[in-house]
Amino acid sequence: MSYKKLVPFINAENELTSHVISRAVKYVEAGADELFVFRFEKSEIERDDFYNLLKQLCEKIDVPVTAGIYFRKFEDAKKAFYTGVEKISIQNKLLDDYDEFSKAVARFGADKIYLEMDQREFMDGEYEGVKSFIIKHLTLTEEFKDKCASIDGEIMFRDSLRKNSLFDLYSIDNVQAVSTNHLVDQDLMAIKNDLAVQGINMNTFSSNISFKNFKINSDGLVPVIVQDYKTEEVLMLAYMNEEAYEKTLSTGMMHYFSRSRNELWCKGETSGNFQHVLSLHIDCDKDTILAKVNQTGVACHTGHKSCFFTELASKKYDDTNPNKIFEDVYKIIIDRKQNPKEGSYTNYLFDKGIDKILKKCGEESAEMIIAAKNPGTDELKYEISDLLYHMMVLMVECGLSWEDITKELANR
Repeated sequence: MSYKKLVPFINAENELTSHVISRAVKYVEAGADELFVFRFEKSEIERDDFYNLLKQLCEKIDVPVTAGIYFRKFEDAKKAFYTGVEKISIQNKLLDDYDEFSKAVARFGADKIYLEMDQREFMDGEYEGVKSFIIKHLTLTEEFKDKCASIDGEIMFRDSLRKNSLFDLYSIDNVQAVSTNHLVDQDLMAIKNDLAVQGINMNTFSSNISFKNFKINSDGLVPVIVQDYKTEEVLMLAYMNEEAYEKTLSTGMMHYFSRSRNELWCKGETSGNFQHVLSLHIDCDKDTILAKVNQTGVACHTGHKSCFFTELASKKYDDTNPNKIFEDVYKIIIDRKQNPKEGSYTNYLFDKGIDKILKKCGEESAEMIIAAKNPGTDELKYEISDLLYHMMVLMVECGLSWEDITKELANR
């Protein structure tokens, strides 16, 4: 279901990267749906610095990022998207070459590129091929509302909220998002919940099944299995009563009922190791909840990431998981680069440098092609494995991770 988005913006001009990322993390933890980060500097050095900031930011947070960039040619858009941002914004008043803009739209999609302008520009112009607008300096006249309603695309308002309310902004047809810097250090989940009560379809947690329909134990509790949303590792097991469940929904933070202390508690309130809710599922008997969370720090009070670190019994079994294998081999390659081992072929490649690594990638690609022309799959399997290994050496050498690759694939 489509919902309205609350998108804090951060002006990154003359800001340290660490400050921007710190502020972004706070916004996300408070309940931001997306972020809008901009720096419209013309200097090539400043732009490269901004691309580096965006890359670090996208690695740190898990909500979509729109980047406001200085755009001169298609390559500027490409560099921005390569950082991992989901969308870019280009200021209409700085746009000199609409052919270059059209090339970017054709390559990345009209829904991925905002054209940013003030209300006067929006009212006066006709923008063929533009599907996404960021509009600022707002006065909510009826004429303006009618123009917004006529747009076949997405509109995000950028507003200080000094004279307009969020409710009024979201109530206008075709406005999918509001971006503001007015909500620093505020509880964005609470704001979205208030808007939802007023009839605005916001991205809040509302349960499809009432807690009263769960099968609770004799103490009025239901067990909750907590899982890392990325790795799917089981982190812990705890219990919720109805109050903890409702508090979890309203705040987006995991709350539990402590049986030993006989009280409600928010995970991380003393340790700082908060659990941000991504999804909640109930099992077929409606007596156990599965929570997928973004875990800050570790889940266990002992300092382990998961509470399930003590092995009781085991036997050999095939636990081959493609994602885990790729990540494990990648980590070994990183370790070889950081801690060279005598006689290691991986270290031989790193010592020889990028040209040798590229040469091996080329050779392995050719051998894979030849193997694919031969009958059977055994040789092909071997050559693909060789190519993947050398590709991972290249990734480590160039500072790319599997997360960078999978995010790029997901964006496509």
